[in-house]
Amino acid sequence: MTLETKRLNKAIAETGHCSRRGADKLIEEGRVKVNGELAGLGIKVTENDVISVNDKVISKEVENLYFVFNKPTGITCTTDQSIKGNIISFINYPERIFPIGRLDKPSEGLIFLTNDGDIVNKILRSRNNHEKEYIVGVNKKITDWFITKMSNGIPILETVTKKCVVEKVDDYSFKIILTQGLNRQIRRMCEHLNYEVRSLKRVRIMNVELNRLRKGQMRPFSKEEFEGLMKLIS
Repeated sequence: MTLETKRLNKAIAETGHCSRRGADKLIEEGRVKVNGELAGLGIKVTENDVISVNDKVISKEVENLYFVFNKPTGITCTTDQSIKGNIISFINYPERIFPIGRLDKPSEGLIFLTNDGDIVNKILRSRNNHEKEYIVGVNKKITDWFITKMSNGIPILETVTKKCVVEKVDDYSFKIILTQGLNRQIRRMCEHLNYEVRSLKRVRIMNVELNRLRKGQMRPFSKEEFEGLMKLIS
């Protein structure tokens, strides 16, 4: 029987050690060996190959974990535990997990955490139906002009944002649904129109909603959420 082969970075990611991008960096730094031999980028491995990082054998020994977390403001989405207020120390989960994507420090709301490095790339690289929904509070009354401008694209970061859904919630808040993730995108869009963001909360990522999950609380994905997510990123 012929054994299935897969790229080394994918095999490392599937163990939950890190993402594919992180695995590529480890390989480039000469910290990965396959069967005791220094590994190069792009090589393929089978389940019979022994992969080690920093001379420590890694394997898929733990069940994949997927969580929904309601991030409070002031928490930084980094796995660097030397940084004060990092998300990993705040959650203090007994097993190694890491955030998928980012939500900046002054913002709050929905973020995913997992120990499955392979799913990180699938989510971050997916384009179709990758919607993220936010409720945003601003410092000035929201006008029809503001809604129209925000919906049709704003010039930031040497590009123009994609058209998106923007709806007024009340005089000082609006809902926005994005399918792209430029750095501090919503804040920059508002700044371009001379509005200041006072609050920013992510309430949905694709098919998964924050709903009544309390601030600072975490829960596992439901079966329906996970299956729906897999369909969207396949």
